[in-house]
Amino acid sequence: MTLAYYPGCSLQGTSREFGESFLAVVEALRIEMAEIDDWNCCGASSAHPISRDLGVALPARNLALAAEQGADELVAPCAACYSRLATAQHELAADGDLAARMPDILGHPLPPALRIHNVVDLLALHAPRIEELVAARVDPPLLAGLRVAAYYGCLLVRPNEVTGFDDAEQPTTMETVIGAAGATPVAWNMAVECCGGAFSISRTQSVVRLGRRIVADARAHGAQAIAVACPLCHTNLDLRQAAMTGRGEEPVPALYITEFVGLAIGLTPAELGIRRHFVDAAPLLAELAAKAEATAAAAATPAKETA
Repeated sequence: MTLAYYPGCSLQGTSREFGESFLAVVEALRIEMAEIDDWNCCGASSAHPISRDLGVALPARNLALAAEQGADELVAPCAACYSRLATAQHELAADGDLAARMPDILGHPLPPALRIHNVVDLLALHAPRIEELVAARVDPPLLAGLRVAAYYGCLLVRPNEVTGFDDAEQPTTMETVIGAAGATPVAWNMAVECCGGAFSISRTQSVVRLGRRIVADARAHGAQAIAVACPLCHTNLDLRQAAMTGRGEEPVPALYITEFVGLAIGLTPAELGIRRHFVDAAPLLAELAAKAEATAAAAATPAKETA
């Protein structure tokens, strides 16, 4: 297996912490991959509403480059990038006329079918290694007892005939990763509900309304944090949360799934870019560290001898 890495635009811009935490976790898990040379924007979220050919050609060029560079699998951590790459491959397989036109548009041969991973899928494949690294730590697991709401959003699991990833209404793969990291996934109602996506600028109040429902449901079901795997979802649940929780509610930190895994295996918040979040995760991390320290102290204290 040769795994290509497609970073996309957000992981090198507005969601740098996603890119940093992903690369740090991949290195720790010893996942071998190579960034696609000369990759281009996948077109999300503007190309496909304007032109179907452009909406397919932009991600298809990245697939073609990955194949030409020897890859047979590809990982796109950003959910929108993952969706565009998977959609392009699906449409090329389903539409012979489109597939026939594509080599002239791309300037590359039609790419063969690749196995396309999103970040949750990739981490789930390495869940045993995550558990191994968590268990190998001298200190008690940092995330033990932490209650986390797994938020998939729209694009990781939909449309299911394109992604083929998990169940579109009741997915469980992110919960597997959360469990491997030593935390406790909570059962809640909003795991696959829309956060408003790219309407964050044009229809901010709609995004705030949708996000408030998501955060409120996570809080109501006992979640101390929300796990995400999409830069847009993170922006809407992190940047916009101040507008959602102006009624005295405690904020709920939203962290990328890679940040949870990174913390669990011993990477520092600085290595994972957590300081860049708008909702300050430092109080929660301090609480977890204090709990782990207390657990370690209790384990080191010899039991009193019984008379």
